[in-house]
Amino acid sequence: MADWDERFLGLATHIAAWSKDPSTQVGCVIVGPDREVRSTGFNGLPRGIADTAERLEDRELKYPLICHAEENAIMHAARIGMSLKGCTVYVTWPPCTRCARALIQSGVSEAVYPASAEVPERWTDDFALASEMLSEAGVALRSA
Repeated sequence: MADWDERFLGLATHIAAWSKDPSTQVGCVIVGPDREVRSTGFNGLPRGIADTAERLEDRELKYPLICHAEENAIMHAARIGMSLKGCTVYVTWPPCTRCARALIQSGVSEAVYPASAEVPERWTDDFALASEMLSEAGVALRSA
């Protein structure tokens, strides 16, 4: 693993801990061509939606409302007018199809996740589809 990969994946891991729900702790760091951090995000609700204990306990309500780490980082960049074209995304978990779609639309060029990430069997099909989507769109996906 390259030194910069290690640093940015470490930062993404630190950011993941900000999520109030340990079952969805995923962090994301979007880095520009000059290795400047352009945006960050973690799995959580979009701003303006209350993150209550009752909601966290109700898994049926949680997942339709949860905002994925990549989406949060992309929304933050859009709010501050930051371009993500050609950027590298460091994420603590391989992108799902929903996040892959958002990454493609944002114009990033590469997505990096830890080589140690083990995708549970129930998500392997989604990860394979997300990988295919990113590849077809010209977004490199690699583990480091």
